[in-house]
Amino acid sequence: MFHVKHEGLGSAAETLGVPLSGDQVAKLASYEALLVERAVALGLVASGDLPRLRTRHLLDSLRAALAVLPTDRDAYDLGSGGGLPGIVVAIACPGLWITLVESRRRRGAFLEMTVERLELSNCRVVVGRVESLEEPADMCFARAFADAATSWRLAVPLLRPGGRLVYFAGEGSDPASYSPEGASCEILWPPPVARAGPLVIMSRQ
Repeated sequence: MFHVKHEGLGSAAETLGVPLSGDQVAKLASYEALLVERAVALGLVASGDLPRLRTRHLLDSLRAALAVLPTDRDAYDLGSGGGLPGIVVAIACPGLWITLVESRRRRGAFLEMTVERLELSNCRVVVGRVESLEEPADMCFARAFADAATSWRLAVPLLRPGGRLVYFAGEGSDPASYSPEGASCEILWPPPVARAGPLVIMSRQ
């Protein structure tokens, strides 16, 4: 059995440039425990990832909070899976309304349970396909969802003019290769965590 040690979670977040309150650290720790308890059985993370769950998944997801602007009101987490990065960003950015979009019902049930247990009032779950969404948003997040071109194609109808897709590029990828038609791109290099590439911010023109 792998046991979670919550010590150092707050300082690790601060090192990334995302300072958290005591309540936020507690919620992030509770979420980490839920992932350890249930994520492998649901196929959300590989069993071999458990010893490095914090760096490879939680802290990697937390980097996306650096892309959130004070003017951002709402966002979609496309193909949310276990809530990475949507739930992590919802904890770090309580002023941002996040919709977790997941097509698989079992995973959607996990997300709903997690949102309720963590009392995330700025988060909701939609069990369905991204293509069925209609309401516009300021941001979309795509982590382990699809390739850059597909993620952008699905995000564009959901973004307001000037809206942004935050795409998690893979380790060793060439950021210069991410330039979908109709998007202006910015590369965000947050402090690196285990096996993490940059964040590619694609803005709707």
